[in-house]
Amino acid sequence: MVFEFVSEGINGKISKLVIYCETHLHNFYNLGFGDKDETTGEIDDEVVTNNGDSEKVLATVASTLYTFTDKFPQAMVFAIGSTKARTRLYRLGISNNVEEIEEDFEVFGLVDKNWQPFEKQTEFEAFLVKRKKK
Repeated sequence: MVFEFVSEGINGKISKLVIYCETHLHNFYNLGFGDKDETTGEIDDEVVTNNGDSEKVLATVASTLYTFTDKFPQAMVFAIGSTKARTRLYRLGISNNVEEIEEDFEVFGLVDKNWQPFEKQTEFEAFLVKRKKK
């Protein structure tokens, strides 16, 4: 599934993409996120936009999880930043909203090849979320 939205900020309007890709593991999906390359239509997860609306952008990306897991309720969604700085940004975004997120999702972080429940102060290598059953 592909979601497209527009970031509006100090550098103008920038198209963003969120892509959920199935992996070789059953019910395990990778979340890809970045700017839309206007020439190729592909995702660019390495460009630095600095559009001044990162919290709004991360909230929009998070909102796609609801739509995706409504369609695939058993899905486990994996996310990692393209750089350590991006992974840290994702951790901060999760940390700032963890109480709200954990109302609907189980959240895990990867440390030394082990998944553990998300903790705000832990430097994780990647993240995994799963929709809670209602």
